[in-house]
Amino acid sequence: MPEATVARLPVYLRALITLAERGTATCSSEELATAAGVNSAKLRKDLSYLGSYGTRGVGYDVEYLRYQIAREIGVTQDWPVVIVGIGNLGHALANYSGFSSRGFRIAALLDADPARAGDRVGDLLVSDFDQVEAVVAEHGVAIGVIATPAPAAQDVCDRLVAAGVTSILNFAPTVLSVPEGVDVRKVDLSIELQILAYHEQRKALADGRAVGLLDELASDLPGVVAR
Repeated sequence: MPEATVARLPVYLRALITLAERGTATCSSEELATAAGVNSAKLRKDLSYLGSYGTRGVGYDVEYLRYQIAREIGVTQDWPVVIVGIGNLGHALANYSGFSSRGFRIAALLDADPARAGDRVGDLLVSDFDQVEAVVAEHGVAIGVIATPAPAAQDVCDRLVAAGVTSILNFAPTVLSVPEGVDVRKVDLSIELQILAYHEQRKALADGRAVGLLDELASDLPGVVAR
């Protein structure tokens, strides 16, 4: 399955969950594509990798397709997750209720700051990062979330990998080096904001050019007042 398709499957799953919560029993590919923010041809091609779950003239059974995508992604089981770095971002992630409803269980919260050890976040207590090996072994953790400052992220990553973690979600603004067989997904909020700033700047420049053109036209036409 192409990586681009894999990346869109969680988007389809989220759209199906929303449709199910609204009481929608069946939906067409066009309706699902609109809910997911993609075109219907791309959606149909993506779903073809999973098999044929649609019925001509009827569409997709929302609950059934939701289950099939969840099974393909692997979120029909309970995945224990450890979060390292319990600052503001780590707190927010630990308190996010959406994890449990999507197949993820926060098994432990770890931080290298001794002052944070014993702090309660939701139903969990923060433990010292030195316990990482024991925590990973006890809970069978395969997924780790790094929410530390950038300078600490690589050392944290190395400890997680050595402990047996094979998938990492990295919120630290740095590139991690991992051995073969370990998957890393990077979430850099500052980069996403910079991309939005780029688009805003492009729109402002386009608006400025449009205003300039209108002013030129107005100056050339008798009886029209320029801006």
